[in-house]
Amino acid sequence: MSKSFDFRRARPWEVALTVFALSAPLLLPLSTAGSQGFVRQAVAQEMQQVDTSKVVVIGGALTEIVYALGEEGRLVARDSTSMYPREAMKLPDVGYMRALSPEGVMAVNPTAILAIEGSGPADALAVLKSSGIPFETVPEGFDRAAILKKIDIVGTFLGVPEKAKALEEKVGADLDAAIAEAAKRPESERKRVLFVLSFQNGKVMAAGGHTAADGIIGLSGGINATDGAFEGYKPLTDEAVVNAKPDVIMLMDRPGHGSSDEEVLKHPAISLTPAAANKAILRMDGLHLLGFGPRTASAIRDLNKALYGKTGNVSQ
Repeated sequence: MSKSFDFRRARPWEVALTVFALSAPLLLPLSTAGSQGFVRQAVAQEMQQVDTSKVVVIGGALTEIVYALGEEGRLVARDSTSMYPREAMKLPDVGYMRALSPEGVMAVNPTAILAIEGSGPADALAVLKSSGIPFETVPEGFDRAAILKKIDIVGTFLGVPEKAKALEEKVGADLDAAIAEAAKRPESERKRVLFVLSFQNGKVMAAGGHTAADGIIGLSGGINATDGAFEGYKPLTDEAVVNAKPDVIMLMDRPGHGSSDEEVLKHPAISLTPAAANKAILRMDGLHLLGFGPRTASAIRDLNKALYGKTGNVSQ
């Protein structure tokens, strides 16, 4: 006759093994085909337990999504890129998304933080994440799928997945229509667009692949003049600018800041391009154009019209 198991004298690993053996019959049903639904439900319940009554949002696109979901009442602060809708400007500003101060964010006593990927600096994020305040990072991306994923993550984090699903369907349909219309432009007629972020020591800082500028140019029926030669933003040599042969020079609209159209066209390299010959300078709202949020379908239509519609010298 075997002796009964004495928990008081057992070693820790023996206790753990015994507990697992006794609980296995209860856990077995959860490993069936239906267990995935159980896990998703458990994750959803856990997310809903996060207190999102006072949220700091970092990233203009995320702020737009929160407002589009009708959940702006939860926001207690925003970063400086969150300038749309105008009502958001009334919220306290915790600073630029890439130069955050942990003290500034925590000063508004948030119960949760929602930040776009790429926010920083890293040491500031480390402090915020170690503070115990729930911190959700939303992946950045520059296509249709990325926009819908942002909406899904924000909606789930705020505990309003039904609202998020409805917004995804609406935004997705609008994007499909705008992209399909721009795609009708024959390849032979598509304009080469050089997006200039800034001028540094006389060098053109241009957009390469895997950037918001590259994404919106492609979706709008244009061609990034850098032809995927590099990723991110990079200063170009004068030779590289000339060889890019841009039909249009595109910049962000910054009233009172940056170079004038005349100064841009007189740049030693730009002056030798088709864009300069046609005086094709295009300036657009950076947040609207590069935000990749709920308004991106509108940005696609606006850029397509600016490039090919009857909108002055750019469309000539």
